Amino acid sequence: MDLFSQTVSDDQTPLAERMRPQQLDEVVGQQHLLAEGCPLRQIIENDQLSSLIFWGPPCTGKTTLAQVIAQSTRSRFVFFSAIMNGVKDIRHIVSRAREDRAMYGTRTILFVDEIHRFNKSQQDAFLPALEKGDVILIGATTENPSFEVNAALLSRARVFVLKPLQRADIVILIERALTDSRGLAAHNPQLTREAIDQLAQLAQGDARVALGNLQLIVETAQGQPVDETFVSHTLQQKALRYDKGAEEHYNVISAFIKSVRGSNPDGALYWLARMIEAGEDPLFIARRLVILAAEDIGNADPRGLQLAMSAQQAVHFVGMPEGRIILAQATTYLACAPKSNASYMGINAALNEVRNSGALEVPLHIRNAPTKLMKELDYGKDYQYAHNDPSGFIPQNYLPEELTGRQFYQPVERGYEKVMAERLAFYRQQAQSDTKDKE
Repeated sequence: MDLFSQTVSDDQTPLAERMRPQQLDEVVGQQHLLAEGCPLRQIIENDQLSSLIFWGPPCTGKTTLAQVIAQSTRSRFVFFSAIMNGVKDIRHIVSRAREDRAMYGTRTILFVDEIHRFNKSQQDAFLPALEKGDVILIGATTENPSFEVNAALLSRARVFVLKPLQRADIVILIERALTDSRGLAAHNPQLTREAIDQLAQLAQGDARVALGNLQLIVETAQGQPVDETFVSHTLQQKALRYDKGAEEHYNVISAFIKSVRGSNPDGALYWLARMIEAGEDPLFIARRLVILAAEDIGNADPRGLQLAMSAQQAVHFVGMPEGRIILAQATTYLACAPKSNASYMGINAALNEVRNSGALEVPLHIRNAPTKLMKELDYGKDYQYAHNDPSGFIPQNYLPEELTGRQFYQPVERGYEKVMAERLAFYRQQAQSDTKDKE
């Protein structure tokens, strides 16, 4: 279906659709792609179009850019929804595109919205048409295409990353809508500079949200002056951009974990607040803190894991909103704690050794010997009970013979783990002395 044939501009059409740019110079934002000399602009102006993937947050202009490209390159534009359409529809579109190309020399741009929602076989259905040049594919996705788009399809397309619109970009869109005949000029809107700035801030880089809120404000005001108070009362609170199952979810939790790991409590609290305000499951946050306490703090401060587990239980018991205080306490403690990933690295090294060397024999002296026969076979015969020594330590080998002397756990010189490192160094020195004495 050709979207241009459906374009209308009556007052029943949402403002964002009425104000959608039709020419390249009307597009606001994405200057890293569209400024003079930048790659996407050159592709459009030189009419050197090939298949593209637009990756970015919702409402940053992916559909708009595809439409502008079709208009600028005099191509037929076909909108295709990964939610509403299937492989049968692809075949029909490709057949029509092949006819248009053969009979009229017209190119077809197939815009696939939310292409990441297609499974592998559905994405593969595009490949023959791309190989033959019957269609030019422009895919739009909010998900990382490296994970969500087939390698074969990705190799035939150029990926462009769209960024959230800046507040200044949103201000431009709002001011344009207030004065443009396609927009709200007929309503004689009267917004203060502060009200416009507030609308831009509440949009959080989302052009559709900004224009939707503006339309509501102007229609509600009915020609009366609009200030910050009017905006606040009319719109109440804007939910943060945060999809708990998509890219932004993983971006924010990654920033949170890395802030704690990097010993930055301020950054950690900010990303914690972002998750709480967006409605993230507090137990998900608590679970991440438990993992982090073991992985990134470990024995440098063993109390970190205890505190994280206590926080998980307390949040489950108390619930929200008070649970935010418990999460904040655990977050700031772990952020300020000394860091060590020695346990994490140690178990990984041991697992790697097991996978490489297989099931090596357990030394006889540390085998279990519950029966008379096993004792006769010397199971456990030479085992020395550590508590029999006043120091609580008796040197002996606890690894398979082939791995004698291997060290998987390498404690760091930070926090309590520094004490553990000194103790282990003493034990190893004792073991070396004992070996020399036996020699």
